[in-house]
Amino acid sequence: MERVHVSNHPLILHKLSLLRDEKTKPKKFRELVRELAILLAYEATADLALEPVDVVTPMGETQGYTLKEKIGLVPILRAGLGMVEGIWEMMPGAEVWHIGLYRDERTLRPVEYYNKLPVDPTVQVCLILDPMLATGGSAVATTNILKKWGAQRIKFVGIIAAPEGIKALTEAHPDVDIHVAAVDDHLNEIGYIVPGLGDAGDRQFGTG
Repeated sequence: MERVHVSNHPLILHKLSLLRDEKTKPKKFRELVRELAILLAYEATADLALEPVDVVTPMGETQGYTLKEKIGLVPILRAGLGMVEGIWEMMPGAEVWHIGLYRDERTLRPVEYYNKLPVDPTVQVCLILDPMLATGGSAVATTNILKKWGAQRIKFVGIIAAPEGIKALTEAHPDVDIHVAAVDDHLNEIGYIVPGLGDAGDRQFGTG
């Protein structure tokens, strides 16, 4: 699948191992999510369009570049919140739009409860942020919302994906790039990624 990008960066693999460890406490877990988000977003934004600009340095003039496209960060509440801060530091001009979805524990299907997107699209590239791509339901639903809104380019940035989630998202939206640190083995009977890392929201916010 040419649109699925699994990082093999040594720093990402090292930090992912710490993130998975059941002994990692919420404070450290949040720090690792933030750091992994920065590294993954660096890879996910390698193809952003640029336009040349003239820059005057203390020693003379040179040609530089500025981002041509406006970026939107779209964290899926609540676990996606932990990925925003680090990426925002790299791209302070990015807009942040929250999409609230929760997974019905009986049907495993996403239920939308929060959406404050403006009437017309204000960005050209949207990065959907969610640590886990499990069943894929939330990612598909969020992509549906963004496409209906009028987003031109959409990428999913996560940390761990299950094959089932990748299949669901790529079948529903074959034009969406997926950037993750790892693709794990499978989902269990309650829709959790195995071996995964447990519930990313609970582990970030200390509610597990």
